[in-house]
Amino acid sequence: MEEFGPWKRRSRSQRYDNPWISVEHHEVLTPGGTEGVYGVVHFKNIAIGIIPLDEQQHTWIVGQYRYPHRAYSWEIPEGGGPLGQDPLASAQRELAEEVGLAAQRWDLLLEMDLSNSVTDERCMIYLARELSPVSARPEETEELSVRRIPFSELHEGVLEGRFKDSITVAGALKLQRMLERGLL
Repeated sequence: MEEFGPWKRRSRSQRYDNPWISVEHHEVLTPGGTEGVYGVVHFKNIAIGIIPLDEQQHTWIVGQYRYPHRAYSWEIPEGGGPLGQDPLASAQRELAEEVGLAAQRWDLLLEMDLSNSVTDERCMIYLARELSPVSARPEETEELSVRRIPFSELHEGVLEGRFKDSITVAGALKLQRMLERGLL
C-alpha cells in the first residue's frame, strides 16, 4: 500500500488514455480510514496562457467554441506544451499560431494548478511584450476569432463575469495587480 500524505492507495488501474490525458481509477483508504475510490486525470501537456500587451496597453483575445461547455468562449491565447519541453517555447509557438504575434520580451506572470482535486494539470501564464506580427497558423482543430482590445476591457470583463476561462481570469487579475503596483 502506497502512502500519499494521509491517503493510502491500495490499487491503481488505467481506465482511459488518449494523446492528451489518461484517467486512472484508485482504490484508497481515506484520511478517515474508510474505503474509497479516487479518479485521477493525468495531463500530458502543461497548460500555457499568454497575455500579449502592446505599448498602448492593448491585448489580444481569442474566441472559439469550447466543446465540453457547449459554448463560445473569449480567452487569452492558450494552448498546451509537452511536459518535457521548455514552457516558454510552447508559449512563443502558441502566440504565433493563434494570434500571429512574436514577442521580444517575456515574463512569467503566474504558475498555478488547475482543478487540483482530480487532475495534475499545471499552468504557466506569460506576459508577452515588444510585439511584432508573424503569420498565424491555427491548428486544424481550431476555428478561431481574434480581437485586439484594451487590457482594461479584459480586466473589467473578468470582474463582470464576461470572461470565465480560469487561465484568462487568473492572468488578467495578476497582471492588473502588477500594473497597479507599478511592477512593470
